Amino acid sequence: MAVVTGAGRMRSIGRPIARVLAQAGCDVVLTGTGRPPEAYPEDEREANWRDIESVADEIRQLGRRALPVVSDVSDPEAVETLLARIVNEFGRVDFLVNNAGATRGNDRVPVTELSIDTWQRVMNVNLNGTFYMSRAFARQMSEQGNGGAIINISSLAAQLLAPDTGAYATTKVAINGLTTIMARELGPKKIRVNVVAPGIVETSRLDDVPRGKVWDDMVSAYISLGRAGTGEDIAHLVTFLCSDQGEWITGQTIYVDGGHLPTPRR
Repeated sequence: MAVVTGAGRMRSIGRPIARVLAQAGCDVVLTGTGRPPEAYPEDEREANWRDIESVADEIRQLGRRALPVVSDVSDPEAVETLLARIVNEFGRVDFLVNNAGATRGNDRVPVTELSIDTWQRVMNVNLNGTFYMSRAFARQMSEQGNGGAIINISSLAAQLLAPDTGAYATTKVAINGLTTIMARELGPKKIRVNVVAPGIVETSRLDDVPRGKVWDDMVSAYISLGRAGTGEDIAHLVTFLCSDQGEWITGQTIYVDGGHLPTPRR
């Protein structure tokens, strides 16, 4: 039984993770923030998308149970309420994927121009949310006594440390460190904790980068394999790390970036 946070967007990483886990045999709990329809991208509105409800329908079509829950990972009380509901309805939790992330936008400025409110928003969702979820669900896995896996979705930004990513990249560096610490603490309980860190992935999160020449030039300049990633590229690794085939892997940060170059090709 798997929990995937931030799983409601149509073009995303969370939705494919949930689907591929279901294809591998997992029942899935999906969380989202309850976005209002007017905040959906145009393609979601045209498709009559319903956020986590639509993803839940897809999982049920795969023959697995799905529970969509509006929940705020940055609220520790909401996290405990979510856990209690999951245990009540499913009896256990085996895998946690911390995928929820703060919306990209006005945080992409120099540190000297970064507002305190924006800094705290990014920290609360990305870092605190990962901590609250991991803390609560690791306790549950420990009580169950059968091990489990926690996958934290980080980013290549933690390695690039580019200008104008002060808040975002800082959370991802911290998540990588937290993952290593938790892996060492939880290893004796057979709970594996790993990071999957995507590079440039084709999602609505990057819709501020114009598609067409600007996008194609960026991909060509930076990615050795010549294409942007897909949500499925990330989902397959997450599912592997949750599987028996990944049972001897813990405390690792695995970059899935198509061979992203540190500097662009000339």
